[in-house]
Amino acid sequence: MGMIIEEKLAVGYSNIRVISSQFGGAVAQTLRSEGFGVTEIPAQGKNGPVTILNCSVLRKHTRRVGDLVRTIDDSAFITTEDVRPIARGFWRP
Repeated sequence: MGMIIEEKLAVGYSNIRVISSQFGGAVAQTLRSEGFGVTEIPAQGKNGPVTILNCSVLRKHTRRVGDLVRTIDDSAFITTEDVRPIARGFWRP
């Protein structure tokens, strides 16, 4: 029950990690144009080069970021984890 309430209130922060084999740059650009900060990391996946995107957001924006990613790359691997900011960085209000 507590988790359901917490999800509805969407208090706190999430780090969203996106792994895209083809559209990492386009996804990053779209997220930035929507006001989100994104870090792009070139990496090597099982089947070749991929882009890893890290995007730390207010938890209430998690669903929006996922929706934006899927409109560009519906095969992207997307994970999220709760985070606690320590210092600095960019947080969309």
